[in-house]
Amino acid sequence: MAERPLISIVVPVFREEQNVPLLVREVSEKLGDYDYELIFVDDGSDDRTFSVIEEAHREDPRVRGIQFRRNFGQTAAMSAGFEAARGEFVVYMDGDLQTDPGDIPRLLERLRRDDLDLVNGWRKSRKDSSLSRNLPSKIANALIRRATRVYMHDYGCPLKLMRADVAKNLRLYGEQHRFIPALADLYGVRMAEEVVHHRPRRFGQSKYGLGRTLRVLVDLLLILFFQRFTDRPLQLFGLGGLFCLAMGLGIDGWLTLEKLIWGAQIGQRPMLQLGSLLIVTGVLLFGIGLILEMQTRIYHESTNRRYYTIRRRIGWDDRSTD
Repeated sequence: MAERPLISIVVPVFREEQNVPLLVREVSEKLGDYDYELIFVDDGSDDRTFSVIEEAHREDPRVRGIQFRRNFGQTAAMSAGFEAARGEFVVYMDGDLQTDPGDIPRLLERLRRDDLDLVNGWRKSRKDSSLSRNLPSKIANALIRRATRVYMHDYGCPLKLMRADVAKNLRLYGEQHRFIPALADLYGVRMAEEVVHHRPRRFGQSKYGLGRTLRVLVDLLLILFFQRFTDRPLQLFGLGGLFCLAMGLGIDGWLTLEKLIWGAQIGQRPMLQLGSLLIVTGVLLFGIGLILEMQTRIYHESTNRRYYTIRRRIGWDDRSTD
């Protein structure tokens, strides 16, 4: 195998000892003409999953394995796989055999033909339970599309292909693996989607369910903050603070006029307390915005990390880095 393979396929697995050998065989059969590496990330399985990965590596050196000490979650497993990937292009896919590795060449062709950075799969015909999987997925996809304004039919599709620099610049935490298109959009990534095959699960049990919906909503709020205010937090907290401050000053100013002109008794009026609360809240919010603004600037300057990304350069030495 070449020092740098063309494709790195990252597969997070958890209790998939029956599926790993079948996936290794299927990838070998369908991607035999491509130079690839197959990276399994065992997310703390308590069965023979990693032993099966070791056996597969002995038979095929293109298979590589990473084992977590405990279960850290799918997002952490993806991050570890992306960091370890050596390929020019990085593919993420699940290890449950529901995605078809035979779709990878088509995604790669689409990426090259349209000069894209990321191609997201679209399970147009899903083979999952309509109530427990399909319905929550459709609701989540519609909500994410509307909130992030990144229009993909299937955010949670477990088959994505991207350029290596995109994969390695993603910062994934919590349950954010399902927001990859929205996170990639922060870097100005060119992306599209491609219809892929989806198959019924053969072995094991699904790790998804209705319980993850709330976690998705929480992470969505975080993504929206990153998408719109990560480099200008004062615009969020400052505007909110100024609004509260103006409302509070307006209420208390009117009550003061009533007291001075008409001699009204305002000491026990709830509006006086509301106005005072709004003034304090406005000052605090504006102060929080200033502190976050300073922290943002310190972060970028101390880490030398820029808040913009460069897709391509012309006229510079190819060895220069961004």
